Amino acid sequence: MFCEKAIELIRELKRAADGQLPAFNEDGIRQVFEEMKALYEQNQMDVNVAKSDGRSDLIPTIKFRHCCLLRNQRCIAAYLCVFYDRLLRIRALRWEYGSVLPTAIRFHMCAEELEWFNQYKKSLATYMRSLGGGGGLDITQDMKPPKSLYIEVRCLKDYGEFEIDDGTTILLKKNSQHFLPRWKCEQLIRQGVLEHVMS
Repeated sequence: MFCEKAIELIRELKRAADGQLPAFNEDGIRQVFEEMKALYEQNQMDVNVAKSDGRSDLIPTIKFRHCCLLRNQRCIAAYLCVFYDRLLRIRALRWEYGSVLPTAIRFHMCAEELEWFNQYKKSLATYMRSLGGGGGLDITQDMKPPKSLYIEVRCLKDYGEFEIDDGTTILLKKNSQHFLPRWKCEQLIRQGVLEHVMS
């Protein structure tokens, strides 16, 4: 039946839970485009026959196919609009998780989205290196204004040695607690290695 693939793409988006990043259905998009091409070619043939032979009985079929083309076009536009929203969400993931994405999130991304994420990551890194008089400035730190410079953190998994600015090396083992500079811990907190202990 006409438009089924396009409607299935929209249903796929509807079924995805809020905040979840559903995989981009490149195959579904390709199938909708193939259907649109076939509908367009059938309409072109029928329009030529209707013009040359004066067959007005083909006009309802031509109009029906044209409506199907328009519906497919609207569904694809809606799907791609959500895809643009996906790119905005992927960009936000760089700020939330840092330069290394969790495996669960990477699993739901297609190769093009991973490539786009890596390009964005490189662009952001280049920009941050250009700030701060040659030394660079990490603008992804301190996403919220800190109340104190040091925080108490609990290690959620074995991480290994961690060096802070004064050269002190701390061993981050599971369930160990430490009092560390906020800006050194924030990235590890976002990655799920550390947890901020609220006292």
